[in-house]
Amino acid sequence: MERINKVILLFSIAGLLFAGYLSSYKLLNNACALNESCPYFLGYPACYFGFAMYLAITIFASLLVFKKIKEQFALNAILTVSFLGILFAGYYTVGELPLLFANGLSAYVLVLPTCALGLIFYIAIFSLTFYNKLHQK
Repeated sequence: MERINKVILLFSIAGLLFAGYLSSYKLLNNACALNESCPYFLGYPACYFGFAMYLAITIFASLLVFKKIKEQFALNAILTVSFLGILFAGYYTVGELPLLFANGLSAYVLVLPTCALGLIFYIAIFSLTFYNKLHQK
């Protein structure tokens, strides 16, 4: 299970870096990266919330890998935040589907909308964490 915890940490760091790039680009340029639409939530760019969720997951995953926190607590926290991330990114991904279906994969620089890419990371983190919880000793 330690290997899975490290993979969870790697996915969370990748998500954090990706959301960090999107957030910093928006903050510094007042425009969304990669020529995509910039959805807002509670008056702030959605990527800011993605960054906060990936930061929380990365913190819990780091504490888990370095055994600074009880495994059960860390896994529950990661499951909760990644599930919220799935709902959050999933909601915004659905909003991008009409453009994706109308223009195909060429509609986006990275083939899929950034929200969909974030969603993939949240699903991977959630799935690995759920698997880990099911196979705990």
